[in-house]
Amino acid sequence: MNSITPFPNSRSAPEQVAFHRTELSVILSLYGQMVAAGEWRDYGISTLRDVAVFSVFRRTAENPLYRIEKRPKLRQRQGQYAVIGIDGQVLKRGHDLRTVLRVLERKLIRAVE
Repeated sequence: MNSITPFPNSRSAPEQVAFHRTELSVILSLYGQMVAAGEWRDYGISTLRDVAVFSVFRRTAENPLYRIEKRPKLRQRQGQYAVIGIDGQVLKRGHDLRTVLRVLERKLIRAVE
């Protein structure tokens, strides 16, 4: 009966990592450009305990072409944002989301014949 229940620490890590509204705005702007170009057709968002993932698909039933990940624990190291290809290779990692997404914007630029 004399057990002490600790008060929850307000500074503890959040239950889930998620993209902020401004981050989603940047990602969805690029997504809209790629859909208009006919490159991408679907997306999915996952919010987990240590990572938030925005997955991009060419077709719904396939594996994702790219994954845009946010890992706040890497904020002080390599950067919390990363773009990962279909084979699991990290294409770009950094602290600024717009800079990291430039690796995908290059896919829009094609030679005119």
